[in-house]
Amino acid sequence: MSKKHPAVTITMIDRYLTHLREQERSAATLQKYRHDLNELCGYLHNAPLNKSTLIDWKELLISKYAPATVNSMLIAVNGYLRFYGWQGLSVKLLKVQKALFIDESKELTKAEYDRLVQEAQRKNNERLALVIQTICATGIRVSELRFITVESVQNGRVEISSKGKRRMVFLPDKLRQLLRNYVRKQKKTAGVVFTTRTGRPLDRSNIWRDMKGLCERAGVAPEKVFPHSLRHLFARTFYSLERDLSRLADILGHSSIVTTRIYTAESGIIHARQMGRLGLVIT
Repeated sequence: MSKKHPAVTITMIDRYLTHLREQERSAATLQKYRHDLNELCGYLHNAPLNKSTLIDWKELLISKYAPATVNSMLIAVNGYLRFYGWQGLSVKLLKVQKALFIDESKELTKAEYDRLVQEAQRKNNERLALVIQTICATGIRVSELRFITVESVQNGRVEISSKGKRRMVFLPDKLRQLLRNYVRKQKKTAGVVFTTRTGRPLDRSNIWRDMKGLCERAGVAPEKVFPHSLRHLFARTFYSLERDLSRLADILGHSSIVTTRIYTAESGIIHARQMGRLGLVIT
């Protein structure tokens, strides 16, 4: 294929994703990149790829998506271009000023978390109540739930292999007891704790759908309720008690503390309260 007329085809996307899989990129990353590259492929309609076309596509993305989403899509495309030796076509990411505080309308609070668990219990959905508590009490990713096994519950520790890294996560005693009781009632003696009726590990879509079903009765805004919101709540709670960002990064499995800082961001309301407690306003 001539380097003067690069293209984006399904076959070429598959080849690039195979390369990423061999680099041990996560399944979620591969799915995201496929979606983004397919969107570019559909935009091109088999037309050759050039810098002008990519800039036009970038402008279209800016009109449709938030800056962070645009950048994530551009990262996928730039990686594809590098793989095929077309770095000269790469487009610049948007400059996004990092927010110092998170929007409280999107922040799941401890009280709201409590109500979600209580609503799951009220609906006699013990599995969901335990899934929510397991993610929130350990800080694991929803994709890492499959590492919660009967054996790890007995040992009190979970060895997680994710994104090419291994880390050990310890289960709090109260959580271990709840999980022991659950596997006993489910008559499970080995394997993954949280499974579907057919025995397959729960996936993100199962959990997300079930969590959304709790929102109305629990009085929690649906836009706050995602499995990842529980991981953020764990991070904020841990950091508020320990103030150890490096240790928190290890627990969450982050390679960079910069990423961990995003998880520990507080709302402006909390910051304002902290400033008020300084007692520096005299009159």
